[in-house]
Amino acid sequence: MKIIAIDSSGLTASVAVIEDDNLIAEYNVQYKKTHSQTLLPMLDEIKGMIDLDLATVDAIAIAKGPGSFTGLRIGSATAKGLAGALDIPIVEISTLEGLACNLYGTDALVVPMMDARRSQVYTAVYEFIQQDDKYILSSVMEDSAMAVEDLLVKVNELGASLKKKIIFLGDGVPVYEDKIRELTDAVYTFAPAHMNRQRAAAFGYLAIDKVNSGDVVSAFDHAPEYLRLSQAERERNEGIKNKGSNY
Repeated sequence: MKIIAIDSSGLTASVAVIEDDNLIAEYNVQYKKTHSQTLLPMLDEIKGMIDLDLATVDAIAIAKGPGSFTGLRIGSATAKGLAGALDIPIVEISTLEGLACNLYGTDALVVPMMDARRSQVYTAVYEFIQQDDKYILSSVMEDSAMAVEDLLVKVNELGASLKKKIIFLGDGVPVYEDKIRELTDAVYTFAPAHMNRQRAAAFGYLAIDKVNSGDVVSAFDHAPEYLRLSQAERERNEGIKNKGSNY
């Protein structure tokens, strides 16, 4: 099975090619360019480097969200275009699940944090459960958009009740590191640089089981999951609310 995995949901743009249990290629960039400038050139360069025949690809894995509204739309459009042209399915992976997968096999609770602005983060809590000869990523707290302070209250509760240490990762960590240090009572650490951002390879790995179980969608049916309204939609709703209050 051959899968192209794409993530553009945050600061990092990432493309990978997975074949069965092998990572054939991965290209990650976190720099001062928009993903619309980088994503397709990255894929094209990988295609040339590994002599990839697109006709041999079985599915496209995509970070479905949450994350940057613009980044998710760029990734979604890229995945839909590829899947539609190749007549293959799309595998939707939670951005937070893919981020947590970087810490495969840890016995700690994994807390991905993506900066959602306005003192909020996109976040979740995961743990790895061993099943036979592999670890399965299990959700302890579902994907949410919440205030950092509320997240840390929940993390403290889970750390105490489950008697587990915490590992924080994601682009929200440096933004809210001071609050984490101030408000976290549980034993915690931060993921190192090579594990603390989204990697398309993790999404490709997670996609394999989903393809095998038929958990896929068509290019037509795929859409990003934002978790909350965009800033433009919030401002529009606020304007309508304020206008209505004048009557």
